Amino acid sequence: MSFFWILATCLGAVAALCWMTYNRLMALDSRCEQAMADIDVQLKQRHALLPNLLETVRAFTQHERDAIEVVAKARAAAVRATTPQAQLLAETALGDGIRQLLTIAESYPDLKASQHFRELRIEIADVENKLAASRRYLNATVNEFNATLRQFPANVLAGQFHLARRPFYDIGVERVLLDDAPVLKM
Repeated sequence: MSFFWILATCLGAVAALCWMTYNRLMALDSRCEQAMADIDVQLKQRHALLPNLLETVRAFTQHERDAIEVVAKARAAAVRATTPQAQLLAETALGDGIRQLLTIAESYPDLKASQHFRELRIEIADVENKLAASRRYLNATVNEFNATLRQFPANVLAGQFHLARRPFYDIGVERVLLDDAPVLKM
């Protein structure tokens, strides 16, 4: 009889460990999904601000049509992107275009003096800061998820439930461009 209780206790402990590990994996997976959704919200907010920015800049500048078109095309490419990698590249190009457009705007005193433009710049800076925070949170969550997947017994259960390592939100070679980005005066 004692062998039966020992066996039942061991099986119960293994089942409880598997159950807790599964629940942890599902919670982390859900946090990763939520973090991606948070990034999407910030990207949509950034996309919503762009038409106003482009029209404001267009109203004050006659010779910067190329910079405006770069941002408009990058926005269209970001909206059309179907894979995460394509979206990442398109959003990076869009961010670069926005920074270039804001840098060009510095050379137009009337544009810089416009209250509407100043408000747009503040909103865009706020969205960019929130986007950066969302990306950091996503990477922290992905790191925790991936670390958990490498641990026992999660590494055994992950295969059973078709869970795989998640990629980090990495801008890759574009990071050099961001590190050397011009500083904008507010």
